[in-house]
Amino acid sequence: MTEKVLMCGNEVIGEAAIQAGCRFYAGYPITPQNELPAYMSRRMPEEGGIFIQAESELAAINMVFGASLAGARAMTSSSSPGISLKQEGISYLAGNELPAVIVNMMRGGPGLGNIAPSQADYFQATKGGGHGDYNLIVFGPSTVQELADLVGTAFDLADRYRNPVLILGDGILGQMMEPVEIKKRKIKGEKDWILTGAKGRPPRVIRSLVLKEGALEKHNMHLQEKSRKMKEREILYDEDRTGDAEIVLVAYGTSARIARAALNMVRSEGIKAGMIRPVTLWPFPEKAISNISSRVKCFLVVEMSMGQMVEDVRLAVNGTCPVHFYGRTGGGVPAVEEISKKIKELV
Repeated sequence: MTEKVLMCGNEVIGEAAIQAGCRFYAGYPITPQNELPAYMSRRMPEEGGIFIQAESELAAINMVFGASLAGARAMTSSSSPGISLKQEGISYLAGNELPAVIVNMMRGGPGLGNIAPSQADYFQATKGGGHGDYNLIVFGPSTVQELADLVGTAFDLADRYRNPVLILGDGILGQMMEPVEIKKRKIKGEKDWILTGAKGRPPRVIRSLVLKEGALEKHNMHLQEKSRKMKEREILYDEDRTGDAEIVLVAYGTSARIARAALNMVRSEGIKAGMIRPVTLWPFPEKAISNISSRVKCFLVVEMSMGQMVEDVRLAVNGTCPVHFYGRTGGGVPAVEEISKKIKELV
């Protein structure tokens, strides 16, 4: 696609993945991301790719494991409880250093919860939801165009670091329709580690079962070195009117759209407010926050949860100034007026 078309976020993920070279998708239906597997079921055969509606979320993530092992750009998607079921497989992907893109269009929880939008999976996404020491690169897009752009980036970074990458959206972003331009991406580099049969070369082995004494610790240190490089190179964020701000909002995804409208409202009334919007939720833009913490009066974190990202903001601020929180949970969505009122209370 080279011109803007009107598409919903879930379908944009599918098309952007295809334009980024994804040729294997396995998933299982769950609202509010069902438009994505439905779209892939039609488009993947047209592009010579493979679509599988697996018998479960567990099966889907392990099919992605096998496809990645064989060198395919592979993707799966789900929503909150479905992503929980995939966590063991995600840990296996990270332990085996296998690239994959995983999409979570969050819904209300805990448990089956409801099908309304939420951001309560932040801890699960950014702190390593499965077992063991590992990290995922996590993107928190806030527009459909950004979603399209970050899906392609996600595949590139997954290959670069041989590591799973997670797109963390929500029910609003998945259902929302906006004009979008999706560009075809060039795939760079050969995968010299994939298992395709010996074919006249030395055999290769990929495994995460490491039983020799000290070997697993060495492997984990290698994984952490990759994480260190991600922290150095892959942090993305937006900064808006923080130069003279007395109060700085921090929000991501859908919450950031609402928070920015509140920012515009209070600015028009003379309140000096600014905003930092993390785009990578891991690695988190802690330096961007800590660098301004000594010259602002306070921060206000806005989330569709009971407060999860707020902990990363508090760690970045490290006691330099107060960090306040405003959130809605269980599918509740904050209103512009609610955030504006909170800002006025704080200043």
